[in-house]
Amino acid sequence: MPPEPYFEIDPDPETAKRIRKERDKARALKRTPWWKQQLHKGRCHYCGNQFQPDQLSMDHVVPLARGGKSTKGNTVPACHECNRKKKLETPAEAVLRKLSEA
Repeated sequence: MPPEPYFEIDPDPETAKRIRKERDKARALKRTPWWKQQLHKGRCHYCGNQFQPDQLSMDHVVPLARGGKSTKGNTVPACHECNRKKKLETPAEAVLRKLSEA
């Protein structure tokens, strides 16, 4: 099965500016001991599987494009597959999607 295309949005200029600012904060957060510790735990927040730190990426639970922030409370390590699958979903939308798939 081919990979799903990256979900892109075309935000208004003010939203794009806010997202750029939050991405800068995320880059800074990735350099902190807290984030490095999260990666070294090696667990994907969504599927719970173990991974090497370089196989995990930072995911914003509430996506930046949906108003999320780059804070410790809104960022989690996620495997690449789960991160792609989540796209721009909020936690509530992910639960509803899973229920509809069952």
